[in-house]
Amino acid sequence: MLNFDEANRKSKEAMDTMLKSYSDTAKGFQAIAAEAAEYSKKSFQDTVTHFENLSGARSLEAAFELQTNYLKSAYESFVSEATKLGEMYSDLARSAYKPYEAPVATGTVKATKAAAVVAPAAA
Repeated sequence: MLNFDEANRKSKEAMDTMLKSYSDTAKGFQAIAAEAAEYSKKSFQDTVTHFENLSGARSLEAAFELQTNYLKSAYESFVSEATKLGEMYSDLARSAYKPYEAPVATGTVKATKAAAVVAPAAA
């Protein structure tokens, strides 16, 4: 028998879960965008400072030294930022999936049981 009150309650719960998930996902993407913008600003400022220092180099050896130090620093900064953004994306994916974890697991178990019941009958 179809219970309309139960169906209405389940529908409302699903909608609330979906809206909360979308809201959390949007906040996560905003945090990632803010972090990327912050890194871009810092990277640009570091580059400007490097070229100012490079233009004041008195010898070719000093210029090579400055360039080497800058490239090493820029690479380490990039790897660090890429790791941080990767972790932020991973956390975002985990938190976006969390509300659906239990219903998906329940649905998978029901589908597996249904398949097990149908399979012997077909044989």
